[in-house]
Amino acid sequence: MDGVPCLRVSQCHTQQFRKYLQSKGALDLNLCLLKDSDGTVLLPILPSCLPELDLQSLKSMVASDSACEIVWSQCPLQSKKKNGRTSSNKLKKILQELCESHGETWTEDVRGDLPRSFQRHGDLVLLGDNCFSLPLWKKMDEELWSAVADGLGAKRLAKMSRISRDGFRSPVVTMLLGEHSWVEHVDNRIRYEFNVTKCMFSAGNITEKLRVAGFDCRGETVVDLYAGIGYFTLPYLVHAGASHVHACEWNPAAVEALQKNLMANGVSDRCIVHQGDNRQLQLCDIADRVNLGLIPSSEDGWPVACRLLKRTTGGILHIHQNVTSVLPSTAAIPVINDATSRASGRTADREAWQAWADDTANRIASLLKDITDARWITNIQHIEHVKSYAPHVHHIVLDLECRPS
Repeated sequence: MDGVPCLRVSQCHTQQFRKYLQSKGALDLNLCLLKDSDGTVLLPILPSCLPELDLQSLKSMVASDSACEIVWSQCPLQSKKKNGRTSSNKLKKILQELCESHGETWTEDVRGDLPRSFQRHGDLVLLGDNCFSLPLWKKMDEELWSAVADGLGAKRLAKMSRISRDGFRSPVVTMLLGEHSWVEHVDNRIRYEFNVTKCMFSAGNITEKLRVAGFDCRGETVVDLYAGIGYFTLPYLVHAGASHVHACEWNPAAVEALQKNLMANGVSDRCIVHQGDNRQLQLCDIADRVNLGLIPSSEDGWPVACRLLKRTTGGILHIHQNVTSVLPSTAAIPVINDATSRASGRTADREAWQAWADDTANRIASLLKDITDARWITNIQHIEHVKSYAPHVHHIVLDLECRPS
């Protein structure tokens, strides 16, 4: 994931959260906190401590009415080490020397063409598409990429230009330096291997993966309708203790990685991989739990999920969705202060989540009735906020209990 992992908290509760994180050894003491543009504060977290953070417990222990979410800051957080040099400063120095050695002038435009964020996967750094676009870089070719790798402390280098429209959301990635493109990422003691030129790694879903890992799924059959490389399939098997998981995935490259990851984590004997369109899945009446981890919407999978639930006992659907909230017009309402405005925005967000959840619960109950010709009761167990994509656009998960009446 791009940037530095941070805990976003309300400014008035910053010190309480800072002291708590520091007492647990989770605060990155080498970086300064950062006040964000919306008035909240970002507290830098050690990446190794992310899997151990329980946001719900943290919030209840420190300040239940505070903002509290994991974000990845793409703004540089200043180092506290007086004599330290961040990787960006080191990279700038190396590239400035390279430009001058080629007779190029180091201008503001050149400096602005350097990478502002990147993803790191082991010894491979994946650059975004908003850097090294000026013609002067083409003159330096391989010398440039060796210098960039040196500046970022990497052995391999790749660049992503966009997400393809092949139906698989495959990244369009070019290897710039290095022999191969397979990488390994470890989250919560789970190994994920994948090919960066063919698959994406959703590091921003770390809090939801941790939540899934905390479920008690012993004795349960779980169906993961959008398995990818195993983002949720593996936590269900490795930590939640599911008896069996059916993992559905239609991207052949993701299936290859998923099968590798099942073997690498020693759980392949408890998982069947179904390659292809999950709407064609020839299974029904088998699931205690169905995971629908597709955004912006998993709605195409709702009828499939309903067919999969056990007819006699029902089960739980975990439905992912990007929900957009619309703030009421404030043209005629005087704004008292920024805090009031932010509070109004948070209220609008939660109301939008609840409205979507209520509507979804009703629609799922109707689907179940149509499929089984029997009445079902749906109960909203929980609404989980995973991450924000933009102001008032949020990735949420609805835990929906579905039981035949």
